[in-house]
Amino acid sequence: MVQKYQSPVRVYKFPFELVMAAYEKRFPTCPLIPVFLGSHILSEYKSKDGALHIVERSCKLSVDAPRILKKIAGVEYVVFVQKNTLNWKDRTLLIEAHNETFNNRILVHETCSYSVHPEHEAWTCFEQSASLDIKSFFGFESTVEKIAMRQYTANIKKGKEVIEYYLNELISQGITHIPRWKPSALGSEKHSLQSAGFTWDSASGCGKEPAGCSGHSANREQLAPPSPAAEAGTPDADKLHADYIERYLGNLTPLQESCLIQ
Repeated sequence: MVQKYQSPVRVYKFPFELVMAAYEKRFPTCPLIPVFLGSHILSEYKSKDGALHIVERSCKLSVDAPRILKKIAGVEYVVFVQKNTLNWKDRTLLIEAHNETFNNRILVHETCSYSVHPEHEAWTCFEQSASLDIKSFFGFESTVEKIAMRQYTANIKKGKEVIEYYLNELISQGITHIPRWKPSALGSEKHSLQSAGFTWDSASGCGKEPAGCSGHSANREQLAPPSPAAEAGTPDADKLHADYIERYLGNLTPLQESCLIQ
């Protein structure tokens, strides 16, 4: 029989971005959660605009079970796979976890989510649910179910305490606001330029033309503003150049502008 558990919605009176900063402090290990023995990343994906970040981790958890049960099962800890899908644009985090240890005998699925409070955008909601399906466990099915329920309830309480602890730690460090994600005009333009063969040197912040292009290539002429000599005596020229650069490449540093003109 499948047992399902649903925790009440929890509200943190802090912005989503700050709560996410507190949540990330739990990895790769968290001394505040003794049953959490550690984790390592299995796979990671980041979208080009930085709006989407997906991380899959393998997590080791200690089991608070009688010694004889651990001996019969032959394990000291269990392994869970956790997939986190963080969407900075929508301001949501979806956490999906399932057990790898004994997955032919027990099926555990947990889903958690962080999202913006529907009535207060500066607050964050947390929801958590789980299901447990014990097919067989050496005749200890009832015992395992009770242990799982007890540990799940304890983890809900502990999770709340951990987030609040790290939120207070961030605030004590003077971190009270983290800017929201915004589309980067420069990032979009860089992607377009890269598709055309124009590369971006992240170390120097300067653009580089594709191989085989001369200093007076069409790409260079399109990207760089007209020569100052050609515009001598026109008071609006500098403003026109600045508007052109800002429109197509975003706000550049003086070094980046110098590299672009060269």
